[in-house]
Amino acid sequence: MTVPQVPVQLLNREQAILEFNRRVLAQAQRADVPLLEQLRYICIVSSNLDEFFEVRFADMLDAARDPESLVNNRDVERVGRAAHALIDEQYSVFNDLVMPALRAQRIVVLNHADRNEAQRQWVAKFFEREVRPLLVPVGLDPAHPFPQVANKSLHFIARLSGKDAFGRDNRIAIVKVPRVLPRVIKLPASISDGQQAFVLLTSVIRAHLEELFSGRKVEAFSQFRVTRDSDLEVDEEEVANLRHALRSGLTTRHFGRAVRLEVVNTCPAELSQFLLEQFGLPAAALYRVNGPVNLVRLNELIDQTEAPELRFADHEPIWPQGRLPRQKSLFDRLRKGDVLLHHPFESFDPVVEFLRQAVEDPDVLAIKQTIYRTGSKSVLMDLLIEAARRGKEVMAVVELKARFDEEANINWAERLEAVGAQVVYGIVGYKTHAKLLLVTRREGAKFRRYAHLSTGNYNPRTARFYTDLGYLTADPELTSDADAVFRQLASLGKIKPPKRLLLAPFNMHSRMLEYLAQVEQAALAGKPARVVIKINALTDLELIQALLRVSQAGVKVDLIVRGACMLPPGLPGVSDNIVVRSVVGRFLEHTRICYFRWGPGEEDEALYLSSADWMSRNMFRRIEVAWPVVDARLRQRVIDEGLLPYLHDSLDAWQLGPDGRSSRISDQGCSAQQALMKRYQSDN
Repeated sequence: MTVPQVPVQLLNREQAILEFNRRVLAQAQRADVPLLEQLRYICIVSSNLDEFFEVRFADMLDAARDPESLVNNRDVERVGRAAHALIDEQYSVFNDLVMPALRAQRIVVLNHADRNEAQRQWVAKFFEREVRPLLVPVGLDPAHPFPQVANKSLHFIARLSGKDAFGRDNRIAIVKVPRVLPRVIKLPASISDGQQAFVLLTSVIRAHLEELFSGRKVEAFSQFRVTRDSDLEVDEEEVANLRHALRSGLTTRHFGRAVRLEVVNTCPAELSQFLLEQFGLPAAALYRVNGPVNLVRLNELIDQTEAPELRFADHEPIWPQGRLPRQKSLFDRLRKGDVLLHHPFESFDPVVEFLRQAVEDPDVLAIKQTIYRTGSKSVLMDLLIEAARRGKEVMAVVELKARFDEEANINWAERLEAVGAQVVYGIVGYKTHAKLLLVTRREGAKFRRYAHLSTGNYNPRTARFYTDLGYLTADPELTSDADAVFRQLASLGKIKPPKRLLLAPFNMHSRMLEYLAQVEQAALAGKPARVVIKINALTDLELIQALLRVSQAGVKVDLIVRGACMLPPGLPGVSDNIVVRSVVGRFLEHTRICYFRWGPGEEDEALYLSSADWMSRNMFRRIEVAWPVVDARLRQRVIDEGLLPYLHDSLDAWQLGPDGRSSRISDQGCSAQQALMKRYQSDN
């Protein structure tokens, strides 16, 4: 017996992404969040919105032009209005809440009008010494056409009086602001009147803009910034060498199709209209902002401010000494049982140490690792290079199309190849998003494999503020499955169905649907049934429909979805057994956990950790893995630390309504992240 499917209107994905950023912006309005961290959340929203326009909104514009697409111009307009409203709210929080609070703490950003004579003289000297030599104003005429404007680069536009040196009436000029210049400059204490005083680079240039146009006056001006479609379009089937093609594509990415134009709110209409025409943009793509056009760069102010009391207290992840003694062989420890690591509450150092011991151990013969977002500087990549230099067999599966990390990954691939490592780039048409590290060691007359699997990236820096679960194991079936995945990625050949791993794009999606169907049938038979899923996004239509069927069978379903969720919860008779919550706190929630129960016994439940979100791209267009936690003790630990605290969070949690809007559950009570920090520190 199955429950008949009730038709339901799903939530819009792009609006769901904007709703997530509204939750992040709310962090900047919380009295219990330190002031500089409030400003940091504003910067995070700007960074997120940049990527939203570069990728999601750009894709939406493309889809609206496709006659076969379900996306139409009304959808684009609706999402555009929501983006305008969010950005207006962001600048309101910045101007009306955070900046006044900083001034009250004697941390000030001085405009030209606010600066005293000594400060103006210092700024003038700074401009003459550090800024002016790098500025090249371009007056527009037939021989000086509108310049190439790179994605997200800062520029000024000016309207000038009179005629130029050659007697011509060219009145529009463009000034590019080089990226190498600091956007936030701290004034010396000697002229800061007992405050921490800063000036923005835009304010410095604005105060001296006219000096760039000798003999003419600046009648009107504005900062501006254009955001462009930044997806790298490479036909993988047509190129002979993906790395070379992507390397070439990186230079053109900065000049993709324009999708958004930002100007200050005082920009005259004639100048903004001129810019819209130059970039081929409609009026709806114009964003007038009440402040700097790139709030992301205010991270420089946070970094330069000396006020530790206005930041989160330092958090140092602990080494799990009780479960993983220092200065001991990790291989010896893993032969006794699996080890679960919970970042950032526990340190990422054991993962680095695992690889370091593999590099230094003469009995280790081979190391294989996937590389997705490891960063431009990486101790792990340095260790892989050292392993190859020592003559070990090193295989690196480098995902060249990890968005915005392409250049770093290409550089690592070239360095690894230079020392003799075997480098492959995954499968044409599929991103390799799985997080796997496999070590093969000679032990007596046999080989034994050891592995690390993770829900997050091999990046020690982000492991300090992303929540993830890592799994160290010597389990023969898991490590054999991992080895088969690496062999397939290298040889492109078919492999036997894995015994323990679920592998996208092959069986992960179908197995998740099978588990949901099993839970549904158990509920209809009157057995205990439960589903708890913690992921970053839920947009796959089939999985959403399966969750709705489970709900309609009477199963309580808890979804902890950090970002975009297209399932509308709480609809009577449709999804009233589904609760969707999102936790936004100090750390970025990144863990993927899937828990299913279809009966009363321990054998009637399954718990998986995964690299994949419940999105169609993850299930069908990426190489992803999920693995079961079969050890009862570790499974209970995942439930107790990875799920239950988030279900009971009443401070950082938001609940999603059927209309797609989120509401904060409470402004008091317990925070899952804070509770976990305290738990781990007290256990240390």
